[in-house]
Amino acid sequence: MQALQTTAQQLVAEGKGILAADESFATIAKRFKSIALDATEKSRASYREMLFSTAGIEDYVSGVILFDETIRQKGASGKKLVDLLLSKGIVPGIKVDTGAKPLALCPKEKVTEGLDGLRERLQEYYQLGARFAKWRAVITVADSTLPSATCINTNAHALARYAALCQEQNIVPIVEPEVLMDGEHDIERGAAVTTQVLQATFTQLHQQRVVLAGTLLKPNMVIAAKDCPQQQDTTTVASRTVACLRHCVPAPLSGIVFLSGGQSEQAATAHLNAMNSGEALPWRLSFSYGRALQHSALQAWGGKSKNKAKAQRIFLHRCRMNSLATRGEYRTELESGEKA
Repeated sequence: MQALQTTAQQLVAEGKGILAADESFATIAKRFKSIALDATEKSRASYREMLFSTAGIEDYVSGVILFDETIRQKGASGKKLVDLLLSKGIVPGIKVDTGAKPLALCPKEKVTEGLDGLRERLQEYYQLGARFAKWRAVITVADSTLPSATCINTNAHALARYAALCQEQNIVPIVEPEVLMDGEHDIERGAAVTTQVLQATFTQLHQQRVVLAGTLLKPNMVIAAKDCPQQQDTTTVASRTVACLRHCVPAPLSGIVFLSGGQSEQAATAHLNAMNSGEALPWRLSFSYGRALQHSALQAWGGKSKNKAKAQRIFLHRCRMNSLATRGEYRTELESGEKA
């Protein structure tokens, strides 16, 4: 288990976080549609090679979560994308769930699948270079009936089984129980549901004998839903999130890497910064952002090679801003360099 702990600590090294580049075919097609680009194998590889080859990201990015296609792909140079990351000292990771499907007898709720054959897939991914993995569960909040206890417990059990299988294969599991921001629920409801979900998740992790020192948590921040008329300021979101984590997360966990959950790039950075500006915590708080690191760079790139340098500058800037946020040193005035 020492190797797991070493890798987990490497992923949350001071000033560093994780790039989530594990978008499914459907998700990346949607993102490419915003720049009028067809999502082909070649265009997906070109985009990710543009991100991974950015000079200097290794100063801010410790690991990259890859999709099944990406961990097998080569860039235009003929070099494997995994080898490109390894050459920078960045740890390759892999998304291993097969997506959220309708949960039987629980209308409007989902369970994440992918446990069948997971041991064998993990063995293959390890040979391909992956040293950590990710599994995402999605929890919907609606009125007073959702989420159901069935949904919470079923997803927590799947997360724990996945984590145990990962550790069996010397792969660090990132456990991602996401309480969605969709809907109209307020921050109080968000805090209550997040507490339920985290408590159920850690109960299941304990029952499955998962070693927390070789595990990372990827939670949502405690925040009001997108359509809630009452939105809290940055300080309130940070304090409510930290209070929830203190209540639910055992100290031996190696680290916490937040998802951005549909927040804007700057909001995700500001919230992380505020959480790292207060009292000392038993775990390092960092990022595992997808869209909140990539959006502006994607728009600047636009699928055109002539825009590569500009897109990389913007991407590097976003990585640097979040690195500062892990230290509580981010300031909004530093954003002036984003469009340079």
